[in-house]
Amino acid sequence: MKYIYAAMILHNTDREINEQNVRDILEAADAEVNEHRITALVESLNDVDIEEAIENNQLQVPQQTTETHEETEEESEEENEDEHEEEKTEEDEEDDDGMDGDGGLGELFG
Repeated sequence: MKYIYAAMILHNTDREINEQNVRDILEAADAEVNEHRITALVESLNDVDIEEAIENNQLQVPQQTTETHEETEEESEEENEDEHEEEKTEEDEEDDDGMDGDGGLGELFG
């Protein structure tokens, strides 16, 4: 995706999408650069109208990725809440060992 993002940055700044410009952006971001991928990207975008591709959702825009990431975080939080509730239930069952809580330190280790 970093190669696509580099091309989108170049497009949004009205710079030519060529191998050197893509490489410069990736290096500025301290990203690992694969020359074959850069070449393939530039060649594949030669005949593409990027504005039209974005309007037709043919290119994934970073905002969509962010929304998906937020949804994943929400689902993860819900799972953590469910696990926490299960832990409470298990702790409650363990507390039903016949001791009424007056056992002091012995209750912690027994």
